[in-house]
Amino acid sequence: MTHLKNDTFLRALMRQPTEYTPVWMMRQAGRYLPEYNETRKRAGSFLGLCKSPDFATEVTLQPLARFPLDAAILFSDILTVPDAMGLGLYFAEGEGPKFERPLRNEWEIRNLIVPDPAEHLGYVIDAVASIRKALAGSVPLIGFSGSPWTLATYMVEGQGGTDFLIIKKMAYERPDLLHHILNITAQSVTSYLNAQIEAGAQAVMIFDSWGGALSHAAYREFSLAYMERIVSGLIRDREGRVVPRIVFTKGGGLWLESMAAIGADALGLDWTIDIGEARKRVGDKVALQGNFDPAILLSNPQAIEREVANILASYGAGHGHVFNLGHGITQFTPPENAGCMIDAVHNLSRQYHAA
Repeated sequence: MTHLKNDTFLRALMRQPTEYTPVWMMRQAGRYLPEYNETRKRAGSFLGLCKSPDFATEVTLQPLARFPLDAAILFSDILTVPDAMGLGLYFAEGEGPKFERPLRNEWEIRNLIVPDPAEHLGYVIDAVASIRKALAGSVPLIGFSGSPWTLATYMVEGQGGTDFLIIKKMAYERPDLLHHILNITAQSVTSYLNAQIEAGAQAVMIFDSWGGALSHAAYREFSLAYMERIVSGLIRDREGRVVPRIVFTKGGGLWLESMAAIGADALGLDWTIDIGEARKRVGDKVALQGNFDPAILLSNPQAIEREVANILASYGAGHGHVFNLGHGITQFTPPENAGCMIDAVHNLSRQYHAA
């Protein structure tokens, strides 16, 4: 087994005893950090950062140099997979990600192929290996991907921030076409995450950012079923240790029981559901990760500590809780406020882990 100086995060995901509640933040390497903005300037663009293993390593490590976080997460983007499929990812200034060739025609959809991670996503796999080496066993490294449904929304709509009318029309009018996209994407995500695990990722997370936009039945058909397929296809053990799998559907509080049944080790929660209530519903099956509203980090230390205390108290005594935000940290967050949250989690959570 690879020796880790701090494996609290991995133990919490497996619902094993820990001395305190571990904490990391979604989008913890990002624009709220001045050092990140400096590196991004040197890289020339966001994609320049993502596609350089050296720059990706540098920015992954920046929050760890500043804060006592319990995990690192690979710096990349969920849209690297559809980009590797040839859809032409680009970032319009101030408008977010877009694709040059969104999937609108049946022949384009039928021509989709599963990209080879080594050939088409080698820069990400190289970054995983580089980050893992640079961490030198200090904390675990998380790999990740978008869910097939979430990736498909960008692939069909051509951009984010939409009302999903194009892809929902396809779901109801031509479900066969959408299922073809999702099937190819699920195969792609499985091989991509396994390549990350083989390169050194010690836990993996599937981000279903737009699953909450679906109806009850459509979520099960077009999102959850494909995440279940991915989870079942992932490498389970590596380096003498289980590789935990985290699934996060933003807006998925309605479906926690169904999500807990797909074989993942942990569920991510957004801030719309009380973590104590979530624990009552599924806590004997999975660990829970979340669910601090990132907007609170714009307030003051007293409010931050109060909300940390509330979430820890709501989860209660025992193990299986990874403290995190309910979504990515906002770029307007003062870094010292993020530090305040992390310190509060470490200090206030020990009482809930006493033997």
